Amino acid sequence: MHFFDRAYEGTPLWEIGRPQGEVVALEEAGEIRGRVLDVGCGTGEVALYLAGRGHETWGVDFSARAVEKARAKAGVPGLPLRFEVASALELPALGAEFDTVVDCGLFHTFLDPHRPVYAEGVASVLRPGGRFFLLCFSEEEPLDWGGPRRISQGELRSTFGALLRERWIRPAHFETVGPPVEGRAWLAAFESRRKPGPSARTGRQPHPPRRNRSSR
Repeated sequence: MHFFDRAYEGTPLWEIGRPQGEVVALEEAGEIRGRVLDVGCGTGEVALYLAGRGHETWGVDFSARAVEKARAKAGVPGLPLRFEVASALELPALGAEFDTVVDCGLFHTFLDPHRPVYAEGVASVLRPGGRFFLLCFSEEEPLDWGGPRRISQGELRSTFGALLRERWIRPAHFETVGPPVEGRAWLAAFESRRKPGPSARTGRQPHPPRRNRSSR
């Protein structure tokens, strides 16, 4: 069984039962636009939140067990939402483009050879003018508890900078279900180098009723 399928038999450290606060802040600031791809969606909290805010949202994950759990949560009729089992290293195979791509804790799990493949995939599925947001552990996060690789700003720039335009990289907090994780992270924003045309579609949908989390 794949590592992540085993992890989703229980509650992984990164499954906090709600969307990452950094994503909520981005959405409330109007940074997230149009049709959204949540890559490495896990059990779907970010995708569910963004769909509930009116974005047509796709969530994809390599773990079939995670996607199964995500689909079980998506019981609100009318949400513009779909979950698919798919590899983040094969994003062009989705056959779709997005205005925003969100990565909460996926990039820092990749080996070095996977990084350029991932970057090329993200660039290929972003519509002209599309935005990419990435949340990952920074090199300031202590190593004593193990966990995934720590990432520097330089690594983010060297991986994505040739394909996407950097908007900003800033300190952030990656939420987990408990100690000893401090959650020191980077939140990076990049955008497609392709220019949007005058008739570019936003993919924005009217806001459906908010999801009632107390019923879970």
